[in-house]
Amino acid sequence: MKEDLFFILFLIFLTSVCDTLNQLFLKSSINRLDASFSGSIINVLKFIFKLILIPWVWFSGLFSLLSLCIWLLVLGMADLNFAFSVDSMHYILIAVASRFILKEKVGLKRWLGTVFIVLGIVLVSLS
Repeated sequence: MKEDLFFILFLIFLTSVCDTLNQLFLKSSINRLDASFSGSIINVLKFIFKLILIPWVWFSGLFSLLSLCIWLLVLGMADLNFAFSVDSMHYILIAVASRFILKEKVGLKRWLGTVFIVLGIVLVSLS
């Protein structure tokens, strides 16, 4: 039983890693474009066309698809309430990746929130 729990936790962690990579690739893609455009439909279509030509967007899609497949496996093995609660570890990974990979400022309140998320995940995992 405990081995199953660790395997499920590993799969959920893997899903969170895929989600984090997905978001990093998307953020990297959007940073390459000038996201300031007027609301005309032509400009929106031009923006979308430029966006789909960026390889990082495709990598993002692959990680999103991989995450979905792993998540479906998790849902087949665990209760939704448990899995979804533990899946909030992607907030932790996003905060860490934003700070150290994207070099964004992450304030004290965000770090405190991240600590509370960790505590919540631990409590859910133990129940």
